[in-house]
Amino acid sequence: MALKRIGAGNRMSDAVIHGNMVYLSGYVAEKTVGKSVKEQTQDILEQIDATLKEAGSDKTKIVKANIWLTDIKTWAQMNEAWDAWVVPGQSPARATVESKLAGPGLDVEIMVEAAI
Repeated sequence: MALKRIGAGNRMSDAVIHGNMVYLSGYVAEKTVGKSVKEQTQDILEQIDATLKEAGSDKTKIVKANIWLTDIKTWAQMNEAWDAWVVPGQSPARATVESKLAGPGLDVEIMVEAAI
């Protein structure tokens, strides 16, 4: 079965479609300077929406989400954005953990897998 890559680069792709599933890379906010965890999360969720649309899917078809926070104490801020975004009754399986992220100012990273 062939793979389709979205935003393929030398190091990684934004997403990979295999069969009836799309696997997104970990997304971080495009603009972090002066942005709260809630604002970074909103930015990331907008990027996820756009990539899922390009893949022929949407947030109601997300089956799994992994979320990394640089400070687990910001969990409530992230959830403010997440809860406003997720469709009631269509929430995916999800894990949220505290972790160092790849660069300064990055406070949230989200990776999802969705059906098409």
